[in-house]
Amino acid sequence: MREKWRVYHTELMKVSLMAAPIIPALVLYHLLQIVTVVVVGHLGDELLLSGVSIATSFVRVTGFSFLLGMAGALDTLCGQAYGAQQYQKLGVYTHSCMISLTLVCFPISVLWFFTDKLLISIGQDPSISSVAKKFSVFLIPNLFGYAILQSLMRYLLTQSLILPLLFSSFATLCLHIPISWLLVFHFKLGIAGAALALGISYWLNVILLASYVFFSPSCAKTRAPLSREAISSIRKFFRLAVPSAVMLCVEWWSYEVISLLSGLLPNPKVEASVLSICFSITYLHFFIPYGLGTTASTRVSNELGAGNPEAAKVAVKVVGALGIIESITVSVILFGFRNILGYAFTNDTQIANHITSMWPLICLSILIDSSLGIFSGIARGTGLQRLGAYVNLGSYYIVGVPIAIVLGFVVHWRVKGLWIGLVFGATLQSFLFALITTLTNWNKQALKARERVLQGNI
Repeated sequence: MREKWRVYHTELMKVSLMAAPIIPALVLYHLLQIVTVVVVGHLGDELLLSGVSIATSFVRVTGFSFLLGMAGALDTLCGQAYGAQQYQKLGVYTHSCMISLTLVCFPISVLWFFTDKLLISIGQDPSISSVAKKFSVFLIPNLFGYAILQSLMRYLLTQSLILPLLFSSFATLCLHIPISWLLVFHFKLGIAGAALALGISYWLNVILLASYVFFSPSCAKTRAPLSREAISSIRKFFRLAVPSAVMLCVEWWSYEVISLLSGLLPNPKVEASVLSICFSITYLHFFIPYGLGTTASTRVSNELGAGNPEAAKVAVKVVGALGIIESITVSVILFGFRNILGYAFTNDTQIANHITSMWPLICLSILIDSSLGIFSGIARGTGLQRLGAYVNLGSYYIVGVPIAIVLGFVVHWRVKGLWIGLVFGATLQSFLFALITTLTNWNKQALKARERVLQGNI
């Protein structure tokens, strides 16, 4: 018994040392976008702010979500290769990822040139759509930088090299603020300057991480020059990257669908504002379970690649326990302050009171989201992205969104009905992922991981 607790304590220390810097690093990356929106807001033009807000949502759905999802394939490939001590393959897979994601950027870039037409076709205001197009087009350099950045991040994460990510993200944020001010206000480039500043900052981050990879002795074993093997591995990468992208995108898109539906409710100004604030609250919290999920992905993939299925099971249990403790703690604290937290987001009494009535559902969502962030990370580490994609599709588009429409518009529960629909979808998603994790044959997954690394089987 004492030996068992020692094993769990050792794993807890490994997980904690990884998760502690991952979570603030993720927050710092997100703050780049917040700074950009704040800078645009200080231009004092509501049209520009509305256009940039719409554009931010549009490019996230049509571009960045694809790249982020596809890069999740490296969680499996690099993580398991590192565990199997096939160190050169990390460099090979990372080059394959960079090439693949860069290729995907070209059709996305073409799409962004038609941002205004696409937005107008779904009922957006033409003047706002025109601003959104301008901002989206100037974000194209950022898109290519993001493709390289995500590849480098996964390469480092799967080796548990977290501190370089934390330091580079902090340095980039510190530079992004003056760069944004210079381009937007000093050179008077407006929203074009805000978009270009974001692109410059992402490329600075790429340079910082690439320099670390090139010069650091920590990456000496895993560095690899660009080779034919990287080109030939692109097909293998896509076989995992596509379901990985679907797994992420269908979940993200369901929230955008609900946001659009809120604009069709009676009194849409209030209902959409309440939903937007509720999304902001849960999104801010989601960095914690996503960081834990990333930690779980690394630990599980490393141990499966090393042929240690029992250690992978221990990692799953430890991260799961941390997620439960964290989500309960946060939910209890937020619920305790439910009557005043709404005023942190708005001075409108009607909206603040509406948010207060939503807190039980928000806290329930936080509990569910914590498990989802962790289960998704476990699925990526195990290589079960294809199964995860089916789970997410069914949970949100067969269950969640239809229930949201019925409760929001037929039963007339409005924004509360829309949110309950999402909760139903997320609950089913969490249950199915929990079932998959419980029924997983870890010995079989360890064998599959070795085959994937050594023989190239997906």
